[in-house]
Amino acid sequence: MATKERVGTVVSDKMDKTVVVAVENRFPHPIYKKTVSRTKRYKVHDETNGCKVGDRVRITETRPLSRTKRWTVAEVITTTNAN
Repeated sequence: MATKERVGTVVSDKMDKTVVVAVENRFPHPIYKKTVSRTKRYKVHDETNGCKVGDRVRITETRPLSRTKRWTVAEVITTTNAN
């Protein structure tokens, strides 16, 4: 069984070893055919506290780590140079 993977943007890094990642899903509306975007926010485990707001990250599904954390950071795709 393949594990689920998503690519999203870090929107919050205020927690310890946890980041909030927003994943945008774009699809055509079934009737009107206009592109609709839905955003889902995941709480993601970041063991090294290396992710910052604005980073693009790949996340993978894992066992439950807390009440709301079921994902972990697999890799940081791009980083921001926010000082």
